[in-house]
Amino acid sequence: MAGEIKTVGVIGAGTMGNGIAHVFARGGFAVLLCDVEPMFLDRGLETIRKNLGREAQKGKIKPEDVDDTLRRIEGTLDRNALAEADFVVEAATERFEVKQAIFEDLDGIVRPEVILGSNTSSISITKLAAQTERPERVIGMHFFNPVPVMQLVEVIRGLQTSDETYETVATLAEKLGKTAVEVNDAPGFVSNRVLMPLLNEAMFAVMEGVATPAAVDEVFRLGMAHPMGPLTLADFIGLDVCLDIMRVLHEELGDPKYRPCPLLVRMVDAGWLGRKSGRGFYTY
Repeated sequence: MAGEIKTVGVIGAGTMGNGIAHVFARGGFAVLLCDVEPMFLDRGLETIRKNLGREAQKGKIKPEDVDDTLRRIEGTLDRNALAEADFVVEAATERFEVKQAIFEDLDGIVRPEVILGSNTSSISITKLAAQTERPERVIGMHFFNPVPVMQLVEVIRGLQTSDETYETVATLAEKLGKTAVEVNDAPGFVSNRVLMPLLNEAMFAVMEGVATPAAVDEVFRLGMAHPMGPLTLADFIGLDVCLDIMRVLHEELGDPKYRPCPLLVRMVDAGWLGRKSGRGFYTY
């Protein structure tokens, strides 16, 4: 149960993984942050340090909390170190084969009663659960970027997920100061099933010469009160991530309305991935 969770394993030290490690450590949990490359791990830990410093400057946490929180995070390149974890959340690349290998691996590493969570934004929890011997203890725990700031966690029940697993993870999200929203397993869940076709359609509008990226974004910021326009948001998320999710929606739902915009495909092929690569719909 949630009360017994003291050590949390996080797989992946990228944008989402380091944010998840940050909020668990800030919430008082010991965190084992695992990645495959020292460079990724170092970058992730440095990002956490910077973000905690920013929170202290804004008065959201006390200055002394920065070091205390950092001390609760241990970086590791050895996945077997997660044997100590009481709960694990995976935040690796949005590809089924990658996640499948991780879940098969984790299943043999962590104790049988430990819940395995995935921060996937579109991949089937039911399918991931079936890769393990503990399908009733596999669940989606989808955080939003930037994790320390965003309030929502989509808690996704696979077909096999038990009520106890759901309650434990929903309680865990609330302990982090988040709001847990229950969603059933379906491609893209609620958030990306609705959001990604919106971003994709904005890309079609640019590709077809209806308007410039700046004009499309302005319409949404001023007309729909969105904090950032759809193309700025796509650049922020990462155009490769948007493409991966659109491909999952298209393949799983089989509806042509989910066809990825050809401009999006070309931009990803060019390595124009948005903010992280310095160029997407805008230059950074």
